[in-house]
Parts: sequence; C-alpha cells; structure tokens
Amino acid sequence: MTNFQVYRKTLSFSLLAFAVDILALLAFLGITTAGFFIFLNVSPAAALIGLLVGFILGIVAASLINIFVTNRVKAAQIAMMVKGVTEGSLPEHTFHEGFVEIRGRFGKITAFYFITRAIRSIFRQIGRGINRVATAVGGQVGNSVSSVIDSAIQTLIGYLCDCCLGWILYRKEVNAAKAGCEGAVIFFKHGKTLIRNIGRIFGMGFLSLLLVGGGVFAIFFAIFYNFPKMFTTLGGQIASAMGSDAPEFLTEPTLFIIFVSVFLAVVIWAILHSVLIRPFILVGVMRNFMTAGIKDIPTEQDFAVLDSKSPKFRKLHGTI
Repeated sequence: MTNFQVYRKTLSFSLLAFAVDILALLAFLGITTAGFFIFLNVSPAAALIGLLVGFILGIVAASLINIFVTNRVKAAQIAMMVKGVTEGSLPEHTFHEGFVEIRGRFGKITAFYFITRAIRSIFRQIGRGINRVATAVGGQVGNSVSSVIDSAIQTLIGYLCDCCLGWILYRKEVNAAKAGCEGAVIFFKHGKTLIRNIGRIFGMGFLSLLLVGGGVFAIFFAIFYNFPKMFTTLGGQIASAMGSDAPEFLTEPTLFIIFVSVFLAVVIWAILHSVLIRPFILVGVMRNFMTAGIKDIPTEQDFAVLDSKSPKFRKLHGTI
C-alpha cells in the first residue's frame, strides 16, 4: 500500500478525532463564555471572576475529552497505520478493526503516555546540546538559529512519540516499557533516515498555516468586526482588572478583534492540521521508522548506549 492509500483508509479516524476536537473546543468556549455571562449582571468584577472560573472548568472539560476519547481514537488510527505499512494491507472495515485492535490494551496505551516523558527527555537533552552550539554563534542570529532548531526538534519528538506508540502496538508480546525503550533506540540509531522527512513536515505545515489559518482568520475577523461594542466592553474590563500590566490592544477594539481572530484561527488551524494533514505526514515517517526497527530490533547493547546519555532513559530501562 502507498502512503496515500494507508492515509485514505485511516481517514475515518481523523474525521472522528476532528469531531471530538470540535466538541472539546465548543465545550471550552461554551463553559468559558457561560462563566462570564452568568455573573455579568452581578458586577463587572464578578463577571471577570466568572470568566476565569469558566476558563479553568473549560480546560478541565476539554482535557477529559482528550484523555478518554481522543487518545483512544489516535491509538486506533496508529494501530491501523502500523498494520498498513508493515503488512501492506488493511481490513475492509478499517475503522471497526482499529478499535478491536486496541481492545483490552488500555493499560498499555495509558502506560505509553507516561513512557513518553522519559523518551522526550532524551531528545530534549540532544536538543539542548545542539542549541548550545547555535547559541555560541552569539547575538540575535545565534538565538534565532537556536529557536528554529528547538522548534524542529520538538516537532520531530512529536512524530517520534507517535512512532513509539506504533512500535508498542506492533510489539504485542513485549511490555510497554521495553517497547518504548526500543522505540527510542530506533530513532537514535536511524535518526538520519527519519530526519530527512523534516522538509516535508515543515513545508506542509507552513502551507496549511498560510491557507487554512489565513482563511479562518479572515472569517472570524469579518464576523467580529460587526460587534465592536462587545469587544470594547470586554477589553476595557480585562484592561481595568490587569491595571498597568494590561497590553494596549485591549483598549483598541480593532486590535483586540485582530488578536482574538488570530488566536481562534491558530487554534482551529492546529486542530485541522493535526487531524487532517499531520496523519498523512505521519504515515511516511511511520513507514521509515517501522522498516528500520523491524530490520534491526534493538538489543540490550543498544540500550546501554542510551543509558550512558540519559539518566531518565536508564531509569526507564531499569523498570523492564
């Protein structure tokens, strides 16, 4: 199967994840807005307190949806991606089979999200080492290079963690901690193979930000521009509460509208990118990762190399 065929067959998971993310966003916005308007008739100060309480409760609600729904959809999708790139075929009812594949493996999937903390720490250390070299250049140029490198590394780490989950689901007979260690070693040993995807990762990411994010911003701005009084009132209340620390755009309705529109556009773009575009990129990275891992399954000797480079990896290795 080609990468596009695997992506197309697993698109149903992406659409479900999109619906769940929209639900989480609406829950967040709805609860936050409700907190503001419920106390608006009491006093401006009470309305701001209600806004803050609603904001916190909205984050909690969105987080619970992510933990109990989104993560399972993601695991089912990755399980089918792994099957597609390793076996060259997918079952007819891919959506159903994805959830069948992860049935009874909730503990292993949950353990993965704890294991990724150790995995991320390994490559953050590598990133800090590279950043020290960039910073040594000095001045604004050095800091800019360091920032770009750090962003690239963090993006790659995200793909690495998804690949590690794929490896954990593939290595059914191995416990999650050991499979997670193997996944980190695979990336460490075959990093050049996987890093070659970075151009496609950032190229498609920038293009989607330009087209999707720009379009969403234009829509929100056109809508919000018709309600300047609402933004004047809200911005003024927030600025009053913040005092001298309040940014100037809060008291300028047009600038405040631009800020809110940009914020919502970035949030929605991030959802669309992660649900519809990133999975296509992930299939290609996953294929390289699984091919490298299957051809050269890590051994204890390989683990020892990373033991010497990362105390957190050594600690995780010790739990096997």
